Amino acid sequence: MRAELPRLGLGTAPIGNLFQDVSEQDAAATVAAAVQEGVTYFDTAPRYGHGVAEERLGRALATGGGAAEPVISTKAGWLLRPGQKVVTDWTERGIRQSLESSLERLRRPSVDILYLHDPDDFPEDVRRTAYPAVRRLREEGLAGAVGFGMNHSEPLAAYVAEFDVDVVLIAGRFSLLDHDALTTLLPLCLKTGTAVVVGGVFNTGLLADPRPEAMFDYRPVPGGVLARAERCRAVCAEFGVPLAAAAVQFPFLHPAVRSVVVGCRSAAEVKDNAAAWRTDIPPELWRRLAEEGFVPHELLDG
Repeated sequence: MRAELPRLGLGTAPIGNLFQDVSEQDAAATVAAAVQEGVTYFDTAPRYGHGVAEERLGRALATGGGAAEPVISTKAGWLLRPGQKVVTDWTERGIRQSLESSLERLRRPSVDILYLHDPDDFPEDVRRTAYPAVRRLREEGLAGAVGFGMNHSEPLAAYVAEFDVDVVLIAGRFSLLDHDALTTLLPLCLKTGTAVVVGGVFNTGLLADPRPEAMFDYRPVPGGVLARAERCRAVCAEFGVPLAAAAVQFPFLHPAVRSVVVGCRSAAEVKDNAAAWRTDIPPELWRRLAEEGFVPHELLDG
């Protein structure tokens, strides 16, 4: 990869109006707060708000107070159409068109990382056209590194096993409540030297603030899952550590993880998550969480 991955990144789906509208002013303030907190990695995608997240990120970084050398990742595989429609296109022409449109919205000549976005059900298209296309874009200098951004560990691991992958983004499958990525994906990436970015560490918000109205994996939280999150918060409180701090830092217990991306929709959320990132977590808390099943014991045994 031509750029080192910062440990903490900003996910931009929320400023693309995920779940609720965010004003232009609040979106700009969110990016500005991230820069002020020292965040230099920004992850986005055309599908985040039908191009809105990319446009807002590009505008915010280009005008006043932008990070001097930001690391930016975006995604390809889906083309935007009028009327908020999105269509899959894994052809070389489609992948190139997607990136070129993203670069216009981002106001940049290239991106540091280009992920193929959620190609779970399209292995033949990936094999035949999509992955060769992103490799060519990397060779042309339009992307510094290429890989896959997905929500499911097993198909992502299959792609890592088949292709020479620089980096992957796995969302929601490696958190205090979900250890699925540990089964196959993370050991494989450690073996292949593939950098891992973890998103969804709050599982769509539940681990940031466990409450009945919270979302879990993009849906209303089931009662049993809410109870587990509340128990996790209680254990953290015994050590004076906010649950959000343990959630943000948990993925780094595995050596394959290079970065964590946290979605924010306001400057206040950015500051809260940056504070969570800086919180000291005693080893005793990790061991206590392991006893309760929130941390796999194998992550602490080494």
